[in-house]
Amino acid sequence: MLLLIAKQLWLNSSFIPQASTKGIFDSYRVRSGKYARPRDVDDEMEYDEKLAIFRQTRLNPFDRGEEEDVLHGSKTPPQREAKPELLSGTRTHSTDRTMDLGLAEDHFSRPMGSIVASDIEQLKVAIEECKKLILELPEHSERQKDTVVKLIHLRLKLQELKDPEEDEPNLRILLEHRFSKEKSKSVKQTCDKCSTIIWGLIQTWYTCTGCYYRCHSKCMNLITKPCVRSKVSHQSEYQLSICPEIGLDRQDYRCAECRTPISLRGVPAEARQCDYTGQYYCSTCHWNDTAMVPARVIHNWEFESRKVCRSSMRYLSLMISRPVLKLKEINPLLFNFVEELVEIRKLRQDILLMKPYFITCKEAMEARLLLQLQDRQHFVENDDMYSLQDLIDISSGRLSCSLTEIHTTFAKHIKLDCERCQAKGFVCELCKEGDILFPFDSHTSVCHDCSAVFHRDCYYDNSTTCPRCARMTDRKQDEEPA
Repeated sequence: MLLLIAKQLWLNSSFIPQASTKGIFDSYRVRSGKYARPRDVDDEMEYDEKLAIFRQTRLNPFDRGEEEDVLHGSKTPPQREAKPELLSGTRTHSTDRTMDLGLAEDHFSRPMGSIVASDIEQLKVAIEECKKLILELPEHSERQKDTVVKLIHLRLKLQELKDPEEDEPNLRILLEHRFSKEKSKSVKQTCDKCSTIIWGLIQTWYTCTGCYYRCHSKCMNLITKPCVRSKVSHQSEYQLSICPEIGLDRQDYRCAECRTPISLRGVPAEARQCDYTGQYYCSTCHWNDTAMVPARVIHNWEFESRKVCRSSMRYLSLMISRPVLKLKEINPLLFNFVEELVEIRKLRQDILLMKPYFITCKEAMEARLLLQLQDRQHFVENDDMYSLQDLIDISSGRLSCSLTEIHTTFAKHIKLDCERCQAKGFVCELCKEGDILFPFDSHTSVCHDCSAVFHRDCYYDNSTTCPRCARMTDRKQDEEPA
């Protein structure tokens, strides 16, 4: 009976659906006299069930009238968009349409001419059909929105088949890189090999635990750059010449790293200079990243960031906290022009003089006072080695403030808080007056031979030798056999 009703509707042009489906059936019931005669309860229930089935089939987003063509063998007029009120009406199978949006297990199947999307080729066909259907449907219609959701799920499934995450190992070693599989779903990462975005939601990607090189799983076998951390371990030194350019002709007009043809005119690829190495690179190896160049800092006290290639940026980031700069040998005149360096050097020298007090003091060892300098361990080992980060903090003033505070804490423990450390103080043997002296006091001088401490004025005004050195010399002479 339902087929006869549908046929009568499509054959009569006056019943082309201009309004809702409900209006069509109401109009048919009036013309056929169904309102004129009473109906029993069974007929009413049968009619309501058929009406619900008809509405369900007409709201299918992939149903464009193919079944009518098959049943009647005639071309049917295009179906108009269903009105929103049909979606929230009295239809009893409203969850079926929700399940069709990709929330059911069989959301890759189509009602008419269904495609079983079980492999990559079938998924590609289904994606192309969804694209064509989206272009044919009216813009901003419900059917178009449903088809877009369908397309998204198909693409996700295709990506899963192309890049199966469960087959990827958690750790891979390649060219001294130790790649660890990432679990982050962030989409803000960029592949260092192909320079494209890493879609963490659907793509497997790895990060080197040494140099933080990031890449897709599919790009792993294309990597040619060794791990920068191995270079840092074997060659911990900076290029101390300012932008040592050699020219594109010496590079044979090729990228210094991947050997891609480049030129300054951008044909076939743009040549970008690294301010650290002075060489030219292609856009894949040089992303216009910026970093502070150590040579410019040491020679010019210049802290402006310059454009460097990717490998130089990683190398500088790994070397920034390593104390490999001996300023006294590289550029000793820098201390004459930068007052902050002189202040830091004096504070470091005082800390080295305080160190013997702490390593022999039980209270200081329990309080772990020296751990306040654990981020700058070289400060308790020597006073002439600096890291690039030290110079950056000196220029900004951060290091002076923090080191002065630590110096005050150390001096307070030795001179006020600890009786054992106070007992290791000195009395000026030249004037034999004044308070207890310590070698890190600003008004004292220390004998280079016996480390005795005197007032500075007393030490330089006295023309005789150090009294302590004289006693030690006499003692040695007395101990020698005659």
